[in-house]
Amino acid sequence: MSDILARWNFLPATVAANEILPCCGSSAWAHAIVARRPLLSEELLLSASDEVWWSLAESDWTEAFRSHPRIGEVPAQASGKNIASQASTIWSQQEQQQVSDASDSAKTALAEGNREYERRFDRIFIVCATGKSPEEILTILQQRLKNDEPIELRETAEQLRQITQIRLRKWLQRPRQI
Repeated sequence: MSDILARWNFLPATVAANEILPCCGSSAWAHAIVARRPLLSEELLLSASDEVWWSLAESDWTEAFRSHPRIGEVPAQASGKNIASQASTIWSQQEQQQVSDASDSAKTALAEGNREYERRFDRIFIVCATGKSPEEILTILQQRLKNDEPIELRETAEQLRQITQIRLRKWLQRPRQI
């Protein structure tokens, strides 16, 4: 078991929930994960995360969706006093690094696609951007615009589940100050 997980297993529930919250963005998810402690391995944590995620209400997913920046948007720098926001901001920047380095035309196309997606689905476009080029993300965005609402809701939830898995792994390996 990682030192971080071992320490986290014994934190007060509210502190533990706040510490893990930037991995997902849903307070219901964070509290449900805390309720499953002790989680004795990374595998058990990741499995519990998936089980909890798929058991949440749509409103809990929406809360998590709202915690993420748009693809191609630089998230505002978090206050040093808000460690959860600081960690989430750093992770978002890492996940979207290829988009940040994209050409102006790719950034413009993504911004236009984001606006079209938001008009259609009334939420931001979420994709697990890690390792994807701006062109790949734009292709995914264009394909997902063809989905109906129920299918797209599940796809958005799946993308955030993938992001959460990546972030949980980062959380377990982070330096103590983040």
